[in-house]
Amino acid sequence: MPKKELKVGTAAPEFSLKNQGEQEIRLSDFRGKWVVLYFYPKDNTPGCTIEALDFTKLSKEFEKLNAVVLGVSPDSCHSHVKFIQAKKLTVILLSDPEHQMIETYGVWQLKEFMGKKFMGVVRSTFLIDLEGKIAFLWSPVTAVGHAEAVKTKLKELRKQTASVN
Repeated sequence: MPKKELKVGTAAPEFSLKNQGEQEIRLSDFRGKWVVLYFYPKDNTPGCTIEALDFTKLSKEFEKLNAVVLGVSPDSCHSHVKFIQAKKLTVILLSDPEHQMIETYGVWQLKEFMGKKFMGVVRSTFLIDLEGKIAFLWSPVTAVGHAEAVKTKLKELRKQTASVN
C-alpha cells in the first residue's frame, strides 16, 4: 500500500531507479516536463507489449507535448534491454525489482488470475505535471487504446494550464 494516498493534486513521490542502460533516473530529472509514468506487470507479455508498442508509436507526439514516457516494472535492466530490442521500443523502461517505487505508488496489490491469488503490479498510469504533481491517474488500465487516451488527456490538461496562465 502507498505510504500516503496518491491522488490528483498531490506531489508525485520522488524516485531513483535504473533504466535499461543501468543509468540512474529520477523524477526530478524531468521537472518542467510532463511525465507519463506507467506501471506494467512484465516485459514481453501480451498486454504489456501492446501498451509499450502504443506508447512507442506515439512517442514523437508526446515529445511535441513536452512529455516523457517512463515505463516501470519489476523486471531487470537486462530484461528491459531484451524487450526494447525485440519490439523496437523507444520508451524509457525503469527497473524496480525490490518493488519499492511500485509499492510507494500503490500499484503492488493482490491480484487474481484463473482462481489463484498473488501479489503483482496492477497496470496503472500517473500523468505528472510540470511541477511534479499528479495531474491525472488511471488504475486499473486496459492496455488497448490506453496510450491514445493518455495523449488526449495530456492535450486537454495542457490547454487548461495554458488558459490559467
